[in-house]
Parts: sequence; C-alpha cells; structure tokens
Amino acid sequence: MTHFQKTSHLESLPVPETGRRVLIKGQQTKAVIIEAALGLASQIGLEGLSIGALAEVTGMSKSGVFAHFGSREELQISVIREYHDRFEAEVFYAAMQHPRGVPRLQAMFDSWMVQTSAEIDSGCIYISGAVEFDDRTGPVRDALASSVATWQTALRRAVELAQVEGQLSLESDARQIAFEIHGLILALHYEARFLRNPDATDRARRGFAHILSRYAADRAPSSGQASATNALVKPRRKNKVI
Repeated sequence: MTHFQKTSHLESLPVPETGRRVLIKGQQTKAVIIEAALGLASQIGLEGLSIGALAEVTGMSKSGVFAHFGSREELQISVIREYHDRFEAEVFYAAMQHPRGVPRLQAMFDSWMVQTSAEIDSGCIYISGAVEFDDRTGPVRDALASSVATWQTALRRAVELAQVEGQLSLESDARQIAFEIHGLILALHYEARFLRNPDATDRARRGFAHILSRYAADRAPSSGQASATNALVKPRRKNKVI
C-alpha cells in the first residue's frame, strides 16, 4: 500500500517540459496584464489601476490577475518598471548608436521628443506619476522616483561626455544643462497636452538649440586640460546603463 502511494505520487509530478510550458504561459499572461495596465495607467494614472479594472479589461478573473501580482501596489510597481524599460530602449539605447558628445545628446533629446509627442494624448507616466505621488511615501513613489532619477543621471552623463569631447564648455555645470533640457520636456508636455499649443514642439526644439549654443565650448580642451576631464570619464557597464 505504501509502495503504491509513493509510485502514484511520483507519477503525478509534472515532467520538466510541462513545468516549462506552465512557466512560459504564466509569463505570457503576466505580459498581457502589464500591457493592459500600461494602457490604463496612461489614461487614468497609476492611482486608477486596480485588480478589478484589469480583470475587466483582460477578461480574466480578479483572482487570476491577483495571482500574478499579489497586490495593487506590486501591480503599480510592475507598470513603472515596464514603462522604464521601454523608455530606456526607445530613448536611451537608440541614442547610444550615435557618437558620444553633442550628437548623442541631440539624439537623446530627439528620441525623448518623439516619445513625449506620442504621449500627448495619453500621458507620460513619469510626469503624471510625479503629480500623483509627489507628496506621498512608499514603494510606488520610490520606484517612480528611482526610474526618473536614473534617467536624469544618464542625461547628465551625456552632457558630461559632450564636455569631455570639447563640444560643451568645461566651465559649465552639467547638472544645470541637464536640468534645463528636462525643463524643456516638461514645458512641452504642459503646453501641448494642457494648452494644446501647436507651436510647442517647435519651441522645444529651438530651446534645445539655444541651450547648446549658450553652453558651447569656444575650443576643444588642450592637452593640459585633459587631466581635468578624467574625473568625468568613468567606465560604463554595458548591460544596464539607465
């Protein structure tokens, strides 16, 4: 009897291939849920996300959606991470194909403009999320702030490399330049989305050109200045830059 029970138990265990299929199916289902959640969040904000709303959109049961995330908070964080990964691919990594310095900084801004323009009717999770969570504490706000800070660091790094290349003044403040560039995107989003200003995109582009002109280096750094730039040149990891 004991032997029969053990044999029956072993036969009931899933074979490895079955386990892989179940895992892949689960990952695919979760990806579908996150895709739907991104769409909802872009329309109604991160705070508008709920297990019930997603169940309705995806045609799943509430328990089925809940099983993939465990809580509404984890769902919101998963959406932030997915948005960041897509932003990283479309804005940052696309720009990395260009030579470092002003060409790469220009490509980053151009891709950022395309991203922002595409989100005029739906909304940017970074911007809308900041409005929703600016006066709160907790893991969702932390995840959102971390994503934005990581992108700002990458933007500042691009400015620093333009200084190293002698294209932007070494005397200028890289943080200030990155701050002004970020400000252009925020202004574009406000003007285009809220005020429906048709000139917003052109004004943002002119603003970026003015920034480059204002902070342009008069000449490339001499050999004597090279040591001063070494602090700006740091090894970069190739796997996850932002």
